[in-house]
Amino acid sequence: MGWFQFGPKQAQQVKISGLGLKFKGTPEKPRPASPTVKFSPFVHCRRHTRLLQSSMALRTLITRKSLGLGLGVSQSVRGLQTVSLPDLPYDYGALEPAISGEIMKLHHQKHHQTYITNYNKALEQLHEAMEKGDSSTVVKLQGAIKFNGGGHVNHSIFWKNLTPVHEGGGEPPKGSLGWAIDTHFGSMEALVAKINSEGAAVQGSGWVWLGLDKDLKKLVVETTANQDPLVTKGPNLVPLLGIDVWEHAYYLQYKNVRPDYLKNVWKVIDWKYASEVYEKECP
Repeated sequence: MGWFQFGPKQAQQVKISGLGLKFKGTPEKPRPASPTVKFSPFVHCRRHTRLLQSSMALRTLITRKSLGLGLGVSQSVRGLQTVSLPDLPYDYGALEPAISGEIMKLHHQKHHQTYITNYNKALEQLHEAMEKGDSSTVVKLQGAIKFNGGGHVNHSIFWKNLTPVHEGGGEPPKGSLGWAIDTHFGSMEALVAKINSEGAAVQGSGWVWLGLDKDLKKLVVETTANQDPLVTKGPNLVPLLGIDVWEHAYYLQYKNVRPDYLKNVWKVIDWKYASEVYEKECP
């Protein structure tokens, strides 16, 4: 496992404030407080870039060959600041009956918040350990930062992948993404079947993703364990759609029948967001 590979100069240039993550020297612009604000395509793309940058930073936490405590690593890690819970652009009950308001409130306020709390705590301990030169503690904290930081990144993407039916939830993608799905999977129905099958087969907890391989210009379906972001499967993978298959995402409503949850979640998937990301990353 390894730490962030940004030098001091690069650390000042990377800004991921859309997630509450930022480096020193990059002031964060205030976000709208209202949970019902709909985001423009420009804001979607800007925040997607920040999500991708966050995922790339977390990926370094599980790359063994990059482990080290050099000056550039030390300064860039010290520059990281705490994260905060993002607002949702819809009410908790707006996704019913596909996802109950009770689940959404618990998922957002409790589970996502717990990842944030634990990440912030681990980050504070990390800074203290680095000030003391305690490399043993620094190494021990990598797991907590990776897991909880990944939980924050993944859930921030998940919320953007959902929208109420009356706001377009469940409407199939159009334009270049729709064409790419037909090209790579044969049809939208075939893609849904593949994602549902892969998601149902995840052992324990994890995520199922529709991603874009930027090098191959190809859509891929991948799964990740626990809270690993998609980028841990490859540095060129960009998440378009992520579905949480942890039990906390569905158990109160669907009990242990994960396939039913996967079947119904498509009714509130926001393909507009996925399309905007695809068009930005694969113009």
